Amino acid sequence: MTDSRENSLALLRTLLASQGLAVVATYSGKAPYANLVAFAADDDLRRLVFVTSRATTKYRNLSAHPHAALLIDNRARAPEDFSTGAAVTAVGPAVEVGDAERDTWLNRFLLKHPYLDAFAHAPSTAMFRLDVTAYYLVTRFQHVVEMDVSRWPSSSH
Repeated sequence: MTDSRENSLALLRTLLASQGLAVVATYSGKAPYANLVAFAADDDLRRLVFVTSRATTKYRNLSAHPHAALLIDNRARAPEDFSTGAAVTAVGPAVEVGDAERDTWLNRFLLKHPYLDAFAHAPSTAMFRLDVTAYYLVTRFQHVVEMDVSRWPSSSH
């Protein structure tokens, strides 16, 4: 692994661990749609998980058009964010987590977001797993690094 790739992967890992919210972008078939969601990542960063009510537009959009993007950033809402902030977009198909793996993902999600326990356990709540195909990491306002997850070794640790 090159130093640049290692640095990008370290920054990606830090962003995903330190941030609790992401903007999820879905598609209705007519227009894009974006919302805030709480998320958690698996250890190898290949999958991200989030929950939503089944009565939402994002649920309907993901059920009909499963490709999605999650934007995670570390902005402080200050002018210097343009030169010091970092943002990453994760893209890939989002699939509803089935019963067989729900407990595993739910435990991971609730370790990061224990205050969402009641919502996450509600029968009306769906859990989605984004199977990341690529990350686009942006730093220094315009420096973009594309990370193709399919080219990662079996473990990114």
